[in-house]
Amino acid sequence: MANIVDANLLKQGHAVVLDNDVIVTLVKQTDLDDLIEMLADERVTEYLFFAPSPVEVYHQYFQPIIDKCAEAQDQAEWPSDLLLVARNRDGDFIGMAGLTPVAFHEGNFEVGFQLPYASWGRGLATRLATVLIEIAFSELSAHKVTADCYAQNVGSYRALQKSGLSEEGRQTDYYKLADGYDDKLHMGISLSQWTRKT
Repeated sequence: MANIVDANLLKQGHAVVLDNDVIVTLVKQTDLDDLIEMLADERVTEYLFFAPSPVEVYHQYFQPIIDKCAEAQDQAEWPSDLLLVARNRDGDFIGMAGLTPVAFHEGNFEVGFQLPYASWGRGLATRLATVLIEIAFSELSAHKVTADCYAQNVGSYRALQKSGLSEEGRQTDYYKLADGYDDKLHMGISLSQWTRKT
């Protein structure tokens, strides 16, 4: 199976065409305002445990990732926390997705994504997650990629399923909501499962 994107170009900081209408890059300083604007939308943050938050919190979270991405590109290496930004051909921000190593579990990575409301329902989350899963297994020697989501967040659950992850567990009443609680779903795919699917 051919690679979804040219990982080498992406690692060097180049923009890479994912398909006809989506261009992805590693996060840059110029992306920060778009990320923060997206996280100001209550529709986007409904199923995010870390949002909404003050703008300063987002700066403190994203700035080290942006800096590490720039440093890694200078050395043609993958950053420790890989954050992709997606834009359309007009340069409009349409989403982000991240791949993060799990602390103290070498070869384990977590994948996640957030999209502005205008990008929902177009399959973009699935495409971005699929790219990051491929990078994890083919570039970063991963043996396991996991994700989690609110049980009520059907869109994220389906996107993770379509990108190859299967439900592996559930924590009941994990997230406190305004009107009750929601379960936390655990999703995952192993290297052997990914290899069979590709």
